[in-house]
Amino acid sequence: MNGITMKNNPIETGLSRRQWVGLAAGGLATGLLPFAGWADSGVTSLRSVKGRKPVTVASELATTGISGQRVVVVGGGMAGMTVAKYLRLWGGSGLQVTLVEPDALYTSSIMSNLVLNGSRNISTLQFTRDALTTRYGVVRKAGSVVAIDRNTRTVTLSDQSTLMYDRLVLAPGVSFDDAYGLTQADYEARTPHAWRAGAQTTLLRQQVVAMRDKDVFVMTIPKAPYRCPPGPYERACVVADHLKTTQRAGCQVIVLDENPSIQAERHTFETAFGQTHAGVIRYVPGVTGITIDPMTKVVSYVDALGVSQVIQARVVNPIVPHRATGSEAGGWLAQAGLNNGTAGRWANVNVLSYESTAAGAVGIHVIGDASSCGMPKAGHVANQEAKICADAIVRLMTGGQPDPQPVANSACYSPITAKTASWLTAVYQYDSADGKMKIASNGGQLLINGVPAVPTEAATVSQDNFKDMGTWFTTLMRDTAA
Repeated sequence: MNGITMKNNPIETGLSRRQWVGLAAGGLATGLLPFAGWADSGVTSLRSVKGRKPVTVASELATTGISGQRVVVVGGGMAGMTVAKYLRLWGGSGLQVTLVEPDALYTSSIMSNLVLNGSRNISTLQFTRDALTTRYGVVRKAGSVVAIDRNTRTVTLSDQSTLMYDRLVLAPGVSFDDAYGLTQADYEARTPHAWRAGAQTTLLRQQVVAMRDKDVFVMTIPKAPYRCPPGPYERACVVADHLKTTQRAGCQVIVLDENPSIQAERHTFETAFGQTHAGVIRYVPGVTGITIDPMTKVVSYVDALGVSQVIQARVVNPIVPHRATGSEAGGWLAQAGLNNGTAGRWANVNVLSYESTAAGAVGIHVIGDASSCGMPKAGHVANQEAKICADAIVRLMTGGQPDPQPVANSACYSPITAKTASWLTAVYQYDSADGKMKIASNGGQLLINGVPAVPTEAATVSQDNFKDMGTWFTTLMRDTAA
């Protein structure tokens, strides 16, 4: 495209743009789990980057002719790290990329449910962003956004400094509502949602370990969309398995779901709840009116039949409603007019480039969990969205137009016990009829006999899947920021 020359080795530095487009399109025909072909490929991991011999940044990057252009990326999670890396990798040394992120370490929410049963320590999910700077030349700025001026194309940070941009990529993730009678202080100290991995994950682990015979663990699930659709059901399985293997007699895991049914991997989790963890997990869909007393751990709700119910819990894990960070009334995203999605909670985007569809938001892109694009809110998807966005920005900066038919893969694994797991995968392609990404079956069909295509889930839960889950996670993290 436009005379761009790719210098990089795809195994050592990440995918070239041509390989990215080719592999994504190939997924339409194969339906293969993303990254499977790269397992154990020798790509440098995040944790080893710090100690490796420095590479010459220029040798890693494409030659594009871009010069003097500035992209500011806000948020250093899965989407933000990926887009910063690939903007430099595909855009070349003349494209200045600045990543704004307040935290020194990234803690992955992917795999964090395994902290609850002791399979993983939280430290194994923590990564530096050093390679973005040392390997790709991304400028890193510690801080948070407090304001965006669309007229002057500037971003004001928490230290009152400003950054100028030609294009702005927002990947702020999500924030969590005060809900069910709970506050942010309750989440931190008494009733952790642990839906952003970190201190709350450790607290929830401590609470689960402290459970005794006949204790009750109550989890709530908000109405979709929420981050990681299979995650709550996976967590219920992990906690139930821990209670069984540690011989906590008579314990229950009660799942109060505000949705009418299981939102992902339905066959897998119906089997897990009804067979694998029968007698331990009680799944209650279609609930409303949830209230939680953070001190007494009494949970009240109205069931699907309209009957009021009360549970005395030992541990309460409220996965509360969430929204794009900054989208609340008075928040920086809202003040910039970018929270134009449902109920002002999300950012609507043009999925060809992830540019905001808000009026006057030229040059502002929103990716990851904060955006509304037709794909689920998940780490693997955020990585894919970031690549589509990076590719589109490079095309635009070199006089072209975004790919008119983007394709992306979604994949996740779900542990069912301490040794077994399931998986879910889907290929998404652009549907010009409504401007959204939709699931495509083999051959790229959006409809099968008039019915929308659906994700593919594992036929069985197995130890092999559990092993593959570790490889998938390691490879995904390498691709994101190493």
